[in-house]
Amino acid sequence: MAVSDQIAALRRAPHIAGAPSSDFDLNGPTPLPEGRKLRAAGVLIGFAPRCDGLELLLTKRASHLKHHPGQIAFPGGKVDAGDADEVAAALREAREEVGLPSDHVEVLGTLPPHETVTGFSVTPVLALIHTPFDPVPEPGEVEEIFYTPYHHVMTPARYSVQGRRWRGQKRLYYTVPYGPYYIWGATARMLRALAERTQ
Repeated sequence: MAVSDQIAALRRAPHIAGAPSSDFDLNGPTPLPEGRKLRAAGVLIGFAPRCDGLELLLTKRASHLKHHPGQIAFPGGKVDAGDADEVAAALREAREEVGLPSDHVEVLGTLPPHETVTGFSVTPVLALIHTPFDPVPEPGEVEEIFYTPYHHVMTPARYSVQGRRWRGQKRLYYTVPYGPYYIWGATARMLRALAERTQ
């Protein structure tokens, strides 16, 4: 698929109807606390043009972090008081975590929110990174920054379902490993939802 076709598919994706997703999707009926309050968050699903196609920017979280140590993630985080909305939060976090200037980014739109087991309602912000930049990992939070080819993460057939024990029960989740990077959980679930919209 040519870069122009990949970009066209991404531009269409936010306008395709779809239901919200969650970390519970693959695990059948899950009792959730009544009156639970989800915290709003935004993550940047940012693709950058390369000579042989678009590539997705991802991070590997630092191994010493309390939450999700060593996991593969999008730049992003919770909505702070100074953020106008989830899009603003995603752009701010991308500046802080990987040094991505906001004026290098074209926001294409958002996808339905994803609920995590940790109590966040995460809005995926789909974007193109038009201007090259030198990624700078945020000290103490980001261990590594890397790119994954569009065709790898935007091909639903590359995803598999795996499972592990969590809080005494087996929990199923999507995975889409790439080289040494084990992309799984909420990150893989949001990517698969996007992949379904680009076909």
